[in-house]
Amino acid sequence: MSAALAAPMPQGMSDLALKAAEQGWLKWAIVLTAAFAAILEVIDVSIVNVALPYMQGNLNATLSEIGWVSTAYSIANVIVIPLSAWLGLRFGKKRYFIFSLVAFTLASVLCGFASNLAMLIIGRTLQGFGGGGLLAKAQALMFETVPREDQAKASTIFTLGVISGPAIGPALGGYLTDNFGWRWIFFINVPLGILAVMMSTTFLPPDQAKDRKSGTVDWLGILFLALGLGAFQTVLEQGQQEDWFSSDFIQRMAFLSVVGMILFVWQELRVAHPAVDLRVLRYRSLAAGSVISLAVGMGLYGTVFVVPVFAQTVLQFTATKTGLMLVPGAIASTMATLLLIPLSKKLSPRLLIAAGCLMTIAVMFAFTDLNPDTGSDQLYWPLIWRGFATVTMFLPLSIATLGSLPKADVASGSGFFSLTRQLGGSIGIAVITTLVARQEFVHRAQLIYDISDGNPSYQDRLGSNTSYFNAFSGDAVGVKDQALALISRAVDQQAALLAYRDVFYFVALIFIIALPLIPLLGKATKPAAGPPPK
Repeated sequence: MSAALAAPMPQGMSDLALKAAEQGWLKWAIVLTAAFAAILEVIDVSIVNVALPYMQGNLNATLSEIGWVSTAYSIANVIVIPLSAWLGLRFGKKRYFIFSLVAFTLASVLCGFASNLAMLIIGRTLQGFGGGGLLAKAQALMFETVPREDQAKASTIFTLGVISGPAIGPALGGYLTDNFGWRWIFFINVPLGILAVMMSTTFLPPDQAKDRKSGTVDWLGILFLALGLGAFQTVLEQGQQEDWFSSDFIQRMAFLSVVGMILFVWQELRVAHPAVDLRVLRYRSLAAGSVISLAVGMGLYGTVFVVPVFAQTVLQFTATKTGLMLVPGAIASTMATLLLIPLSKKLSPRLLIAAGCLMTIAVMFAFTDLNPDTGSDQLYWPLIWRGFATVTMFLPLSIATLGSLPKADVASGSGFFSLTRQLGGSIGIAVITTLVARQEFVHRAQLIYDISDGNPSYQDRLGSNTSYFNAFSGDAVGVKDQALALISRAVDQQAALLAYRDVFYFVALIFIIALPLIPLLGKATKPAAGPPPK
């Protein structure tokens, strides 16, 4: 049993928790509670995407306006994540964790009942503030309460929940949207949120007075953090729609982001009790792990985003079919998690992370062979291997990054580590959406340039299309227009396919660049002792 849960038992534990502690399974109840709360947050990030077109029509919003449903959540999320350690120390770790769950659940109700776009955006902002306190805090609670010898198993369970979320989200969102309406993607959080609150109240260790810190509040640090990260996330979320730096709005946001982050770092390094303890980056494993997490987040969450979009726009899959397509990969992640429990004890985390990167690179190259006739069968094995690769990277990366930190620094380290993963995903999605749009334009221009009256392939296609439409119409002019329109659609589809192929090459390049950083990670086999590394 963990030292934090050892006798004498802390006052305030429930009868069930006391019984669980006596029987030795309380630590696993805590891990399941943390993982369940993290799953709620991760699923909510991806479940909304499939329902955005339905929200847009129902709320009479433009594409740019409906995009703020995702942007508002992301901005609130990235602001709270690095503050989660400080909030836990000030108000109590358990109390803050339960407060985040309650806020997330109540905000879900507000989103479900939203009668206009403004109400929905406010609800998503509040939901982001609540969700931001769940993922990092859940991981910190796990590392703080589970003994070091059991952290590999605990991380396995936790990682399984985190990585299954992006696969479960689109499938669940597609089913609920198609059968019950988009509001149910928020209402589904209510019973699950209540269950998570009950589990947290029952099993999480009670807050101890000695673990709480009051002192002065670093209001300037919080203000600069909100300014810097909020503006940066706005640039990432809205950049493509605003045509990036040709927009005065994006230029202003970028300027505020740079100024805010410079002032934030200056403030946090000069005060005695910072809102975000950046000094934890003195640990080499955390610094290296955070950089790798940023790169992995860019590539991994980028593909989690782009594969469903590719399936729906190029392969013409429905939302439900797209979600079901991702299920085998989630099952593969479960199997990989079970296999890694014994392997993590025998193999170096760095070796496993490298293996995961190499598998992901191979999967990206496999995706480049996709074509308009590709079906679910051709996507089956690449998605299976992506599921294996995801676990092989994320599970050891968490252990190698956080496992060797002193428990006093785990909360701050976990918050920063989670932030890099979140920002990496946002950066990856922003770059990928821009790359798709720009490359699709480039490839379409090239394909049109190759089409001419002297091109035999073009003449054959035009003649075939004309003959087809002639069978149904006697209007020669109309038939030719229809034949040309069909060729135009084929050009658009081919241009999109080539653009997504470029994206898959780009993601492979990200993981190739991340490989040399892996040797900088710690082995996470022994607790940190003595003064921290300089």
